[in-house]
Amino acid sequence: MPRDFFAAYAQQQAERMAKTPLDGAPWAALAQAYTQTCAQPVHGDLPGWLSVLRDTAALRPSVVDLDRDALRIGTAADLAAFGGTDTLVGQLRQLHPWRKGPFELFGVPIDTEWRSDWKWQRIAPHLSPLAGRTVLDVGCGSGYHVWRLAGAGAAAVLGIEPMWLYVLQFALLQQWLVHAGQAPAASVLPLTLEQVPDLPQTFDTILSMGVLYHRRDPLQHLMTLKRLLKPGGELLLETLVVEGGVDTVLVPEDRYCRMRNVWFLPSVAQLIRWCERLGFRAVRCVDLNWTSVQEQRRTDWMTFDSLAESLDPHQPRRTVEGLPAPLRAALLMQAP
Repeated sequence: MPRDFFAAYAQQQAERMAKTPLDGAPWAALAQAYTQTCAQPVHGDLPGWLSVLRDTAALRPSVVDLDRDALRIGTAADLAAFGGTDTLVGQLRQLHPWRKGPFELFGVPIDTEWRSDWKWQRIAPHLSPLAGRTVLDVGCGSGYHVWRLAGAGAAAVLGIEPMWLYVLQFALLQQWLVHAGQAPAASVLPLTLEQVPDLPQTFDTILSMGVLYHRRDPLQHLMTLKRLLKPGGELLLETLVVEGGVDTVLVPEDRYCRMRNVWFLPSVAQLIRWCERLGFRAVRCVDLNWTSVQEQRRTDWMTFDSLAESLDPHQPRRTVEGLPAPLRAALLMQAP
């Protein structure tokens, strides 16, 4: 059953992209890479996650709004033949944790761990107009920003996200949008950037947010993004940084904010130097923001530890390891 679902899902995504600029060879190569991931062992919770999509497939939203902070799909009145709000809440909780959002699904507010709308408000004014552009969102999670990009007029948006749970959160919303006849040209595939096939000069815009500091080779990550961009294409790079000069780079000895997979935290000046050395043009920092416990926090829809548990309770500008607290920079640049 799980593998049958993903085979059907891949076919559905290919059909949805058939009339977009991502059709043809690029999509075929992506679908092939996706098929290879389906050969990997399935997650033990996958059958339960898939049951949520199956059990809610009959829902028909009367309202869709992808251009608001809490993306809205459906109303509570649409649940009359489904069993009511409590039934839907029980289904949605099976897809815990909900990390990126927020959403309002058939009247149910999904208060996600991240206020991803705050990040969108910071970066969206700096992006080139999205109308007609092909966009790649690397590490997109549930696809919140994929929907926002599509809602802002992008011609085709592809998100890649290796965690199947978050891909299924996207698939859940997509099936409802299809029923409403309002599904934009947007897809999410369970891939890492390393699994994406060689697709040179495919995208007009790429977003890489919250990914670079997880890479053991950040320069290779940037080089791959550059290759995927069309000439003059735009990269929005958002990552953790530290205060300091052009030679400042923090390499955590072990953990950072209780995470083991954090490798390099450069200063903004050092990060700009990296990008310029790799050939990017017009590199500039468009936002610098200390992550607050209001923007990333534990909620009823993400009940695990979050940022507050990773900071020194006596020094909020320090992590529990005694390192600088999370400072995030957003850089904008163009491919040559």
